Amino acid sequence: MRSNVIQGTVDNSSDEPEGPRRRLSLARVLVVLVIAGAIVATSSIGVRSLIDNVGPTSETWFAPYIDVTLPPTLAFEDPAVNPSREVMLGFVVASPTDSCAPSWGGSYTLDQATSNLELDRRVAQFRRAGGDVMVSFGGQRNNELAVACTDVSALTQAYASVIARYQLDVIDFDVEGAAIGDSASIQRRAQAIAALQAGAKAYGHTLVVWLTVPAARDGMDGATQQAVKDTLAAGVDLAGVNVMTMDFGSSAQPERDMSAAVQAALQASHDQLVSIYQQVRLGLTSKSAWAKLGATVMIGQNDVSGETFDVTAAQNLTAFALANGVGRVSMWSENRDLQCGSSFARVGVLSNTCSGVAQDALEFTRTFSGKLTGSALTVTGTIREPDPTPPTADDPAKSPYPIWYPTQMYRTGYKVVWHGNVYEAKWFSQGSPPDAPAQNPWENPWRLVGPVLPTDHAPVIPTMAPGTYPDWTPKATYPKGTRVLYKGLPYQAKYLTQGDVPDAFLSDPESPWIPLYTIPGEPA
Repeated sequence: MRSNVIQGTVDNSSDEPEGPRRRLSLARVLVVLVIAGAIVATSSIGVRSLIDNVGPTSETWFAPYIDVTLPPTLAFEDPAVNPSREVMLGFVVASPTDSCAPSWGGSYTLDQATSNLELDRRVAQFRRAGGDVMVSFGGQRNNELAVACTDVSALTQAYASVIARYQLDVIDFDVEGAAIGDSASIQRRAQAIAALQAGAKAYGHTLVVWLTVPAARDGMDGATQQAVKDTLAAGVDLAGVNVMTMDFGSSAQPERDMSAAVQAALQASHDQLVSIYQQVRLGLTSKSAWAKLGATVMIGQNDVSGETFDVTAAQNLTAFALANGVGRVSMWSENRDLQCGSSFARVGVLSNTCSGVAQDALEFTRTFSGKLTGSALTVTGTIREPDPTPPTADDPAKSPYPIWYPTQMYRTGYKVVWHGNVYEAKWFSQGSPPDAPAQNPWENPWRLVGPVLPTDHAPVIPTMAPGTYPDWTPKATYPKGTRVLYKGLPYQAKYLTQGDVPDAFLSDPESPWIPLYTIPGEPA
């Protein structure tokens, strides 16, 4: 598609209560296993036997893909922006500078995604509201880690580091293009996943894995079927195979009936999946094959000119998924779930940030999420419940941004900490507490980004060497343009001033001083 210190112990006693429960997180388990060297990839895990006669045991779930690195950043943590309770974040790929290091789209390391995109904080906020995130590795562009990283142990640790970073229970591998026929990378990926799943299982956990692959009207081609078969034969327990039902024809012969094409692709892929499981000696009933099948559509204008997946097609797919017990439905992407053009619809537009069809904002997301109410977490026993945190006293030493102050002026984009949360100014304000109740969300000048994280701390601003500029003194008079140091930091006078402390009014446009350094939280 388009683009920690471990605390506590594991109690394996047999008298634990049955049913969903909060457990030592899978991510922490995998970190322990990687550090201890317990996750060791092997050349063959062995073929399993499976009696599968019960059919699907969970409802169809929906999770839109979110293009994490695409500007403008989609605030998936905000219910007004994203009404879906589960999302698939894409894509983690190999770093351009280190083939075994994970990155977001080749543009951000995991740490850079934290500082530049506030990704960790937004994930925490989404979960605190009762939602959950999954991560997809691969995609159409860049190199999936297994393609670039030829060391299976390093590859395993790379996957584990992402799982640990975002506390993941469900992961997705989007394998397409040349990667489909790359048998060596398929084997490496399968070995790493199987080892991670085995390590998780040893601690009573389930690592849910989906494989996303391309499909045509007549299903998966031979190379794609072989990739699925090899993944299963290597010991990977696939929760399902998610087929990309998009871009069916060509510019000369586009597919005009996208609903019919999507359903035909799903039926053919279902039949192929039953056959594949039989070939690797894993029994699979027809009903269970539907539960192990997913569909990802490209909403609106597809890459092939003349192929359009409109809202009616989304309604048809929803009905088809419910009628057949399809395991999963996704879409590329929620970043595109709005109409192109503000005054009137611009149709036929191929864009990363709008659909190219006439629609209401978020109409595709609401169509799918309104009726596809299952959860990808059903098989893991994980509980995701809203977790409202009571107001706390803010500690400057642990705050990544300045603490909100009522007399200061904040312009658009400024970030502050207030009662344990990070907020960003939507427009200029003064004296409006970030957590003040508002009758409507659009009336509050502040947007909640997410909680202050346990790993947060006050930013360190590099100071300048003494003598670089004269030290500020309260009795001196400073003409416009004068530069001084105050607490080791440089400032420049905007106009004649005396007695005004340089760092006292940094958010006040009337302050006589301009800081000559980047203020944490201050927009560029």
